[in-house]
Amino acid sequence: MTLRHFLRDDDLTAAEQLRVLELAAAMKADRTGSRPLEGRSVAVIFEKSSLRTRVSFEVGITQLGGVPIIIDALTTHFGRGESVGDAAKVLSRYVDAIVIRSTSDERVAQLAAGATVPVVNALTDGFHPCQLLADLQTVRERLGGTQGRIITYLGDTANNMAHSYALAGTLAGMQVRLCGPAGFEPDPAVLAAARERGVVEVIGEPAEAVKGADVLVTDTWTSMGQENDGLDRRTPFVPYQINGSLLLSANPGAIVLHCLPAHRGDEITDEVMDGPQSAIWDEAENRLHAQKALLTFLLEGRERR
Repeated sequence: MTLRHFLRDDDLTAAEQLRVLELAAAMKADRTGSRPLEGRSVAVIFEKSSLRTRVSFEVGITQLGGVPIIIDALTTHFGRGESVGDAAKVLSRYVDAIVIRSTSDERVAQLAAGATVPVVNALTDGFHPCQLLADLQTVRERLGGTQGRIITYLGDTANNMAHSYALAGTLAGMQVRLCGPAGFEPDPAVLAAARERGVVEVIGEPAEAVKGADVLVTDTWTSMGQENDGLDRRTPFVPYQINGSLLLSANPGAIVLHCLPAHRGDEITDEVMDGPQSAIWDEAENRLHAQKALLTFLLEGRERR
């Protein structure tokens, strides 16, 4: 099988994305029935701290029969001056896949360029593609499918979640609306790539953006690493909070997503987060199943080490 990496959402075709989501559903229904990683190991590298990503990958790799090798970049040579390319060559001799949570998309791309095993982006400043697989799985569970559904993202539309919603949402046949304040616009190149596959609208008015939407989603206004960037990351975003009043403008059966961690009372209120239309906890669980399916897909047909 040809070496495949998953660095951004559109590294999968629409058909491949659907295949992964269907496999994720099957793996959720039978958590220990498939062990394609028996005798294999996966390096999981953290250059940024994590809760859900670490636990979901560690548990998922174990359930697939594999051995997760957790690497804290701050306490290994990976974070002490060794070139990314050299590290990729070495790790490729030891493990069957590499998962990395980092800041720099360029750094992750360099890792993939030097690796001879699949590399998975577990989060960068530009994209969060594993989260989107879990989100799409949740939409399929709650709404029966993604095709033709309208998804509205509210908040910082320049961040990784907005970019991944544009790419993964259009691949899944959804109409994507990105809604945020001026000065926090999505990358034009990402928008162009998403619009080659479907409809992505950038809308400034929250009430307009959520009208008729099937899915509302948000993220923290200040992502990790942005705490001291000098920008006011509260005042411009207050009108984009997902609250009970805004939710009334969406479709009656709309669901609400948040990748977590949430700052309750900022981007989302308690009444919504804990309310009947919240699918946030299912979404968090689905990181486990979607990532198991992704690793299985990427390693299909590859020789064991």
